[in-house]
Amino acid sequence: MAAFSLDNLEHRLIKTNGVTLHTVLAGPEAGAPVLLLHGFPEFWYGWRHQIGFLAERGFRVIAPDQRGYNLSDKPRDVQAYRIGELARDAVGLADALGCDQINLVGHDWGAAVSWWVATLFPERLRRLVILNVPYPTLMAKAYRSGNLEQLLKSWYIYYFQIPWLPEMALSALNYQGLEQALRRSGRPDTFTAEDFARYKAAWSQPGAVTAMLNWYRAAARGGLFAARPASGERQPTRIVTPTLILWGERDIALSKSLVQPSLDLCEDGRAVFFPHATHWVQHDEAEAVNAHLAEFLAT
Repeated sequence: MAAFSLDNLEHRLIKTNGVTLHTVLAGPEAGAPVLLLHGFPEFWYGWRHQIGFLAERGFRVIAPDQRGYNLSDKPRDVQAYRIGELARDAVGLADALGCDQINLVGHDWGAAVSWWVATLFPERLRRLVILNVPYPTLMAKAYRSGNLEQLLKSWYIYYFQIPWLPEMALSALNYQGLEQALRRSGRPDTFTAEDFARYKAAWSQPGAVTAMLNWYRAAARGGLFAARPASGERQPTRIVTPTLILWGERDIALSKSLVQPSLDLCEDGRAVFFPHATHWVQHDEAEAVNAHLAEFLAT
């Protein structure tokens, strides 16, 4: 599959929900909007295989660096990264760009935020696509139920709660910790040398590593990953937006067993599994993922 030229992208700083997000835009302004939300530890570039494909098919592609990442604002307060604030960032981007309804696609943490937008603001969504993340509160439920497989896969979440030590370990030796995390969790061909050069440029932005880790810290403190329900924890609800889940089965961080409980929360949902893809399914199986996106978003 030919790579879309990254030189053709529009870069814009957009104010939303009290922060400014660096945002990449592509495709015709009148096209149906598709908001792409990346996860940890990527940035807008995590959608490099999807942006051009969707733009060339007439969609208006919106791919921000989420708060804390790359060139976007990085609030210092951990509470600024609670999932409700992150969901409001996404809706605020839609508002700033004049979009009453959007198609929303999320991977990893971006998928968690996408689930939350569908929970809190269903009227703003036309279609929802989730890549390799269950409905957020199902993670806490898995911990409470003693899901040993998921507990073992999620060890790093607890490590990330330690102050300053994870930052040092991940940043040392030119971000070898973050690079190795991607290498170990992907296939040998998932990431290239150019990809790592771009990621390291994003990780080296002042305050970026702490801000990225604060997503996990805010989730734990807010009860989203808690072993027991926290006061005011949002409980699973019905997702009324038509939903497609795309899942790489070789995910070392998230269990496939959480897919069906997530689908059970959807009024209109289905899942597609990729047996040979890792957590980075949009990279590993870019052509197949793109085909599913084009078909689902066009209906």
